Amino acid sequence: MTEQKQVKSLFAVCLKNKGYSASLEPRKIYRVLPDDGAARHKLIRVVDESGEDYLYPADYFAPISLPKTLVEALALAA
Repeated sequence: MTEQKQVKSLFAVCLKNKGYSASLEPRKIYRVLPDDGAARHKLIRVVDESGEDYLYPADYFAPISLPKTLVEALALAA
């Protein structure tokens, strides 16, 4: 069995959606866009159900690392 390389977390799993039920689904994986300014305010920039990126509370998400092949497959699906 071959090892798959992990890439820097560009994705996060949604842990909760209180106040954002139309935009976020718990347990779903979302694409994360880097935003240092948002991070300083404990926010995370996520591409949500609308297909647009918005800021959400960072504690609503847990960053995850995915194998490179899966990241590439998800990029093609977008």
